Amino acid sequence: MLTRLHIDPYIAAILCTVGIAAMFPASGDASRILHHAGAVAITLLFFFYGARLSTAQALRGLRHWRLHAAISSVTFVVFPVLGIACSLFLDDPLSTGVVFLCVLPSTVQSSITLTSIAGGNEAGAICSASLSNLVGVVLTPLMAAALISVEGGFSLGSIGDITLRLLLPFLLGQAAQRWIGDQVRARRKPLSLYDRGVILLVVYTAFSQGVASGVWDELAPPELGVLALVTVGLLAVALGAAGLLSRLAKFDDADRIAVLFCGSQKSLASGLPMATVLFAGASVSTAVLPLMLYHQLQLLVCSWLAQRYAIRPAHTPEPAEVTA
Repeated sequence: MLTRLHIDPYIAAILCTVGIAAMFPASGDASRILHHAGAVAITLLFFFYGARLSTAQALRGLRHWRLHAAISSVTFVVFPVLGIACSLFLDDPLSTGVVFLCVLPSTVQSSITLTSIAGGNEAGAICSASLSNLVGVVLTPLMAAALISVEGGFSLGSIGDITLRLLLPFLLGQAAQRWIGDQVRARRKPLSLYDRGVILLVVYTAFSQGVASGVWDELAPPELGVLALVTVGLLAVALGAAGLLSRLAKFDDADRIAVLFCGSQKSLASGLPMATVLFAGASVSTAVLPLMLYHQLQLLVCSWLAQRYAIRPAHTPEPAEVTA
């Protein structure tokens, strides 16, 4: 029925997940259980990423400095400029929240998952997204302090968390791929379903947290409408900038997909802990409101884009290409 109505089932699943979280948000023990379950699911996801990628592919991804430079340019140059421009049209504390959103690093799990779903450069996405988070642990608080005059710092424990939850499982998967790599690659379809399930879990957990903490009640409907338009504009310009940089750099399709998804994403997982350090007391919830809204929007839009890339017809070489 969804196919006949031209509605993507996965987008429908995300919208249903948001609706369920709005009506039945997880709180208390349930929220903590979901948080730990999500951490385990993401760790297992990265183990499978490592087991699925050949070591040669991983090394190629690490050496692809032009790809990393393009993604970092969107994340830490284009976005902050956009945030400063948008803050001119918003009042505090919304302007503060938008600038904070724009200086955050790229998200890791959804960037890589979406790149994988779309058939992009998965190895490059893993390296770029992980590097973005490692750099962001230091750069984001410094940029936030410079642009919005907040006091704070960063936690070195975040580096350890990234290492233990993301990098170590990936390396273990790489070590095991010589024995289980063929079996993992042969089960790409069930693993793809697992990828999508992890994103649904992240959506439900994040939205539940916002509903349970009352973040969505902080603003009047007109203010929320203006903020929604700003976040839509941010995502649209970020996607456009990522596409433009990819074309200027003359990347192939796989790299363009990696730049598109890694460059346009912002990390809720990194942003929420940083906000508790950078902002005091009740201002935390308002400061992260743009991030919460952008996070839901990026998952919806980029999941749809990933599905479109996944079903696109294979590239047929032009006669000139065949001749060459």
